[in-house]
Amino acid sequence: MALDRVAQDGLVLLGCGKMGTALLSGWLAAGVPVEAVWVIEPNPTDWLIQTGVHLNEGLPQTPAVAILAVKPQMMGAALPALQALGNGTTLFISIAAGTTIATFEAALGDKTPIVRTMPNTPAMVGRGITAICGNAFVSEEDLGLARELMAAVGQVVDLDDEHQIDAVTAVSGSGPAYVFHLIEAMAAAGEAEGLPHPIAMQLARATVCGAGELAYKSPETAAQLRINVTSPGGTTAAALAVLMDADTGFPALLRRAVKAAANRGRDLGK
Repeated sequence: MALDRVAQDGLVLLGCGKMGTALLSGWLAAGVPVEAVWVIEPNPTDWLIQTGVHLNEGLPQTPAVAILAVKPQMMGAALPALQALGNGTTLFISIAAGTTIATFEAALGDKTPIVRTMPNTPAMVGRGITAICGNAFVSEEDLGLARELMAAVGQVVDLDDEHQIDAVTAVSGSGPAYVFHLIEAMAAAGEAEGLPHPIAMQLARATVCGAGELAYKSPETAAQLRINVTSPGGTTAAALAVLMDADTGFPALLRRAVKAAANRGRDLGK
């Protein structure tokens, strides 16, 4: 197992906010020993303190992996703490949106093995999905380690090239917010039809969660699942005639939304 390398040589986690906490929780549950984990976090939670990991202590000389889990705007100030590990055998894995591999190479050394990832917030309940890509110095063993570490909080997909990561960010990285807003909008629409707010919200939330679970577990395509719910000439068909309109419905709206998010990701990477 790739995680044996972590147990032997150690793992450094730079930043332990919500995503870092989700990842660390998954790693510990997967059997990574607490004594093999070093965390740099200026504002540790009670949970982090109680895990027993090395917290804000001196780092191992050549850890197997260093995870960069601070916010992009804090990356410049945080990276110097790990600069001594660059250009060596330590694999760097970034979960920061908008920070390119070239930026990390400039800060850590241009021979540093770096994997850039884009996870999403359902990782906090073990149902995330993460896309990964690496630079020229990342070996197959390194990629395997990155996959195994990120698989602790959900699914993992490999990208052909880093340029695809802005699209990933726009679809799955930002995507949970689109779904949460769908819940808000469905509840508001229910209220407009006469439902009390608490009931409308409960209905909308349970419906989205249940449909998501069905999509996750069913072998059928999303299109077939939609068809299964839709009786010809019925209420669902009436609603879908509005939602699937080529000019004003979901397809056109989501294309614009995803494009806006992807463009913003490209801007942040410049």
